[in-house]
Amino acid sequence: MLTLNFNIFKMTIKNVTDYIEKLAPLNYAESFDNVGLLVGNPNTKITNVLVCLDTLEETVDEAIAKKCNLIVSFHPIIFNGLKKITGTNYVERVVLKAIKNNISIYATHTALDNSKDGVSSKICDVLGLKNKTVLIPKKGIIKKLTTYIPKEQASFVREALFKVNKNNLGNYSDASFNVLGKGTFKGNGKSTPTYGEKNKLHTEEEIKLTLLFESKDEFTILKTLKEKHPYEEVAYEVTTIDNIHQEIGMGMIGEFKKEMDEKKFLNYLKKTMKTNCVRHSEFLGKNIKKVAVLGGAGSFAIDTAKRVGADAYISADFKYHDFFKAEKSILLADIGHYESEQFTKNLLVDYLTKKFSNFAVILSEKSTNPIYYI
Repeated sequence: MLTLNFNIFKMTIKNVTDYIEKLAPLNYAESFDNVGLLVGNPNTKITNVLVCLDTLEETVDEAIAKKCNLIVSFHPIIFNGLKKITGTNYVERVVLKAIKNNISIYATHTALDNSKDGVSSKICDVLGLKNKTVLIPKKGIIKKLTTYIPKEQASFVREALFKVNKNNLGNYSDASFNVLGKGTFKGNGKSTPTYGEKNKLHTEEEIKLTLLFESKDEFTILKTLKEKHPYEEVAYEVTTIDNIHQEIGMGMIGEFKKEMDEKKFLNYLKKTMKTNCVRHSEFLGKNIKKVAVLGGAGSFAIDTAKRVGADAYISADFKYHDFFKAEKSILLADIGHYESEQFTKNLLVDYLTKKFSNFAVILSEKSTNPIYYI
């Protein structure tokens, strides 16, 4: 009788984090950020997953109580780095408690902020905004590969690269540029040239192939190129270009199906986003239909929201002087940092639950909002 070893079906922490990184690749994160696995061994077998907005001591206690050995948090508990772990502040105490109880901590933060299906997209869905587009498309995500392939092998290599290249140009895929030319090379005595002979200069008709790809796919692109290219030594170059990626970036802009007046809009916003307070700029006497959103501290995007013609901009952490930037052209609404990001954990739970069924993905019951209203 065949006996199955069910241990082989157990998932590791890396299985879970790899899947999260399909939604929010780590290279989407801003340079100042600290994302990814912050505490723990990626090869540890998973028990259950606790999803939260912030990892505090009470969050670790909740993970312990619910037998979760992985906490998936939006905000990183370790942000500026640690020079010692002695328990003298809340960050050190969280890390100590997690390590003591064999609990790993993973953070997505701005990687998920910049995802087209991330934080701002979820705000749009909660508010019922349609026709969503990215507010501030991200630069530095697109790279260009240039390589040289023997003419007779060019189609084979190109098709192999197309299969692993996930970057589309809007509604178009499999885009490349091809130029026919002549390449020269001379292998030394230790070489094993595919074309030509050792120690003799050889001229070969080659296709100069250029294509664009997302930086997250660089390893796969280059691995495929080297595996499929017929030459012993593959000549190629990779450059980062300044072109923006229309589907990756901070914030989103969408539209209500029906416009509403400013007061009705703010009351709807207050109720839907479950906030006790909405700080806003002066009323302009116009209806609200086109709305920009950005989870977390978003004062840096006020000018962009104005430039794209938004009637209102929803974000958080506006300072006194930020409200002057409305300049009678837009309604600014500060709903609070926690409030603007609160549905992020629901997004992550839904995403993970659809993939994994052999362990529990649990939504944290704890509110980690440090701000209270009277």
